[in-house]
Amino acid sequence: MRDPRLKKLASNLLDVSTKTQKGDRVAIRGGAASKPLVLELVKRAHEIGAIPFVELQDEDVSREVMKEAKEEYMDFMLDLNKFKYEKIDVMISISAGHNDYATVDVDQNIKTQMSKKFQPLSKIVQKKRWVVLMYPTPAQAQKAKMSNEAFYDYVVEVSTVDYGKMREAFKPLKKLMEKTDKVRIKGPGTDITFSIKGIPVVPCAGENNIPDGEIFTAPVKESVNGTITYNTPSPYRGDVYSNVKLTFKDGKIVEATHDGEQEKIDAIFNTDEGARYVGEFAIGVNPKVTDPMGNILFDEKIAGSLHFTPGMAYDDAWNGNTSAVHWDLVLIQRESYGGGEIYFDDVLIRKDGLFVLEELKGLNPENLA
Repeated sequence: MRDPRLKKLASNLLDVSTKTQKGDRVAIRGGAASKPLVLELVKRAHEIGAIPFVELQDEDVSREVMKEAKEEYMDFMLDLNKFKYEKIDVMISISAGHNDYATVDVDQNIKTQMSKKFQPLSKIVQKKRWVVLMYPTPAQAQKAKMSNEAFYDYVVEVSTVDYGKMREAFKPLKKLMEKTDKVRIKGPGTDITFSIKGIPVVPCAGENNIPDGEIFTAPVKESVNGTITYNTPSPYRGDVYSNVKLTFKDGKIVEATHDGEQEKIDAIFNTDEGARYVGEFAIGVNPKVTDPMGNILFDEKIAGSLHFTPGMAYDDAWNGNTSAVHWDLVLIQRESYGGGEIYFDDVLIRKDGLFVLEELKGLNPENLA
């Protein structure tokens, strides 16, 4: 039985987020579980007169391929995907995983090599019209501590918030960030400073992510000093990292710890030189995303959160940092998660996850819900 909400979501993705037109070549990539949404996307693409191209993926098959992946395979896949991505106009990527640990037993060196090898593909996709979203699966429902049905309804609901209202509410914060030099973040295990002077500021309200609700920039590359302790578990490269703590000196990570094997986190930050510098600073505001569920597409939008991201900077908020890593690590600052403050040029702008300046209060949950 078709869910009419998926039809609406498919229309939003093609008509609003990516502005798909007649004749556009549309790549649709998703896990096998996302088939119901993929079918609606294909139908809507045909109605528009676009040309859909579909890739359904299975994480068990991907793991088996990765286990023995040689450089010849990586070179072949890089060339093949370069050809495909250069030909498309629109990319829709749907996350529909069943197991965060699906590739935990794949050699770390293979995962690192693949990250480096395929990094140029992200540059190609960033120049296209693209959007990323998650399709609800039982595994994600379990992590969210919800029934399958309740989680399905939640994901569909949170993916269709009033992004027009959010877009307007972002305007004063964007203006303030554009004239800010020094940022200071304080909280339990966290006291860190950096500059965002001269770096572009990008509000995100449904254009590239569903769900959405963040505004991002990047620190001046060598300006970061201090320590930040993240309180949200983060799946990355087939493993999950908890209580990640990073210490910076002149922009560079000089110490990194987590609740697990030190070798694993060291391998990430030793991927390349840029992995030890930060490529993104963002503030999350989505009123319907309140607690972590182990999916970064949601977790980085949590109301009252921020993410401070080691690795590659985005072209539209470029600070000069290049890396095969882009690891969005999330710190929730609401009072129930330990609280915290954000200061812009020594002025308090958010305390315990709520904006305190009058012109920014439109971004607080009660005003966006």
